Amino acid sequence: MTTPALLPLSGRRIPPLNLGPPSFPHHRATLRLSEKFILLLILSAFITLCFGAFFFLPDSSKHKRFDLGLEDVLIPHVDAGKGAKNPGVFLIHGPDEHRHREEEERLRNKIRADHEKALEEAKEKLKKSREEIRAEIQTEKNKVVLEMKMKEKKPLPPVPIPNLIGTNGGDPEDNELREKREKIKEMMKHAWDNYRMYGWGHNELRPIARKGHSTNIFGSSQMGATIVDALDTLYIMGLHDEFRDGQKWIENNLDFSVNSEVSVFEVNIRFIGGLLAAYYLSGEEVFKVKAVQLAEKLLPAFNTPTGIPWAMVNLKSGVGRNWGWASAGSSILAEFGTLHMEFVHLSYLTGDPVYYKKVMHIRKLLQKMDRPNGLYPNYLNPRTGRWGQYHTSVGGLGDSFYEYLLKAWLMSDKTDHEARKMYDDAIEAIEKHLIKKSRGGLTFIGEWKNGHLEKKMGHLACFAGGMFVLGADGSRMDKAGHYLELGAEIARTCHESYDRTALKLGPESFKFDGAVEAVAVRQAEKYYILRPEVIETYWYLWRFTHDPRYREWGWEAALAIEKYCRVSGGFSGVKDVYSSTPTHDDVQQSFFLAETLKYLYLLFSSDDLLPLDHWVFNTEAHPLPVLHLANTTFSRNPAVR
Repeated sequence: MTTPALLPLSGRRIPPLNLGPPSFPHHRATLRLSEKFILLLILSAFITLCFGAFFFLPDSSKHKRFDLGLEDVLIPHVDAGKGAKNPGVFLIHGPDEHRHREEEERLRNKIRADHEKALEEAKEKLKKSREEIRAEIQTEKNKVVLEMKMKEKKPLPPVPIPNLIGTNGGDPEDNELREKREKIKEMMKHAWDNYRMYGWGHNELRPIARKGHSTNIFGSSQMGATIVDALDTLYIMGLHDEFRDGQKWIENNLDFSVNSEVSVFEVNIRFIGGLLAAYYLSGEEVFKVKAVQLAEKLLPAFNTPTGIPWAMVNLKSGVGRNWGWASAGSSILAEFGTLHMEFVHLSYLTGDPVYYKKVMHIRKLLQKMDRPNGLYPNYLNPRTGRWGQYHTSVGGLGDSFYEYLLKAWLMSDKTDHEARKMYDDAIEAIEKHLIKKSRGGLTFIGEWKNGHLEKKMGHLACFAGGMFVLGADGSRMDKAGHYLELGAEIARTCHESYDRTALKLGPESFKFDGAVEAVAVRQAEKYYILRPEVIETYWYLWRFTHDPRYREWGWEAALAIEKYCRVSGGFSGVKDVYSSTPTHDDVQQSFFLAETLKYLYLLFSSDDLLPLDHWVFNTEAHPLPVLHLANTTFSRNPAVR
């Protein structure tokens, strides 16, 4: 299926090629709103005056209307002639009839005075200039904003922080490795410094045009996606001055009360994941507070008949909708299935189980559904709870759903057996139906479409090599060795997709048809947008096998990025990896700083930096600590219980 470049092709990443900067709405209605405000005020005063006159002016000498005297006993008036209750009319039986008349008169006078005052205020408004009226309206708005901010600053409950191990260091003993690691750090500095200079506060950077850049996944607002996404990488690399600059921007500028429609999935993995990781690494409370504020803005997306969230939600209105191209209004498996890690941590940190309940509801619904050939289709309709088009992939649209099943188990200190079973069942079906070997001996993961296997593998699917290795321990029937070997085979295939290009950088997707193996055929699939998945798999393979080839392959990729993607204003993707003189797409993706450079840095670090038995990386490479829930200290948190 051909997907517009503006729209997400993946649960894990968004692949626009060359998009222009975001457009912002023009505010032309300010004067019109002011005039409407005045007319509404006058009309309101007139209606209230009529309302008061109708109910409080006497219409009969036989009875008294509703009175506010506390000593009165109010009973329904009965018409003696009909013997029926006349609703809304009340007789007053009190000890002092004269006092009641005085009270009525006082109340009528007060209402008249209030309305006369309101009319006078409206007249005064009409005498003021438009600028004065605008200023008064803005003052009132500022008061409301201030009240909201004061409410947002309400402190979260204290929660015991997990024992965090390996948050810094990782210096390799070998001099050559240290030099390579320092080179990756210098690349990070180059990317960050240019974003700081030319795109600060914007979501991403156009390094050739030297200005800010954004896509529709972030809406129309400048949310500083690169700042949030890069924070933990800066911290891990020891770039603490840069980290503090990012923290100051977040404290002073990151605002989620904006009229902007965003991708629930993308802001979850990049913003909530990035903020939570920054909080755990640094201990700075502002990151936790901001993560919770954003999470509250995402909750309305779950207001669907099934509880499967919309793909997009307006942060201000809470209105959600799905991508127009996604199989008759369906939600996407990799999007609604990639919330678990962040939402469990939100419930842990806040003590509010609502986040945990949302993701567990999704899991329970999926468990009840039939799956063709044991495979999860990529589309699910949030209104009907039925599958959309029968298209299954471990690449775009499906990928991180499987990743999060495994990582839910790991993050729970391997106690979430339900998640592990779902992962094992899914991987067995994927092995049976999607994983094949080419004529040339390359193992690849195809896509199931309309009842047949498409022999094409995407760059996004290359993450699966690392996933198979990460999940090897604890696999069924003692198949750990099998999954280590499968992960290594996937890594080799993805390395071949890099090695068979002119730039030694991998294409967006590659085919295995006839004589063509691990090569992109269509022009629209030949681009590289600084993606991390292949390097991610190299890192996991290195951690679990210490085979030096993975560091060699990682360094090849780093040199290729440095040679062909580096420009004076940062780093840019390229449009054709088979051309020796590539054209740049002029986009420095936020995930380049969050993932690609982080995985390269970790690849040339020692294993004591973010050890995998204490940390689990979300799909944007943001490390979150394992929650050792058996520890009684943690079990005091009601969300955990």
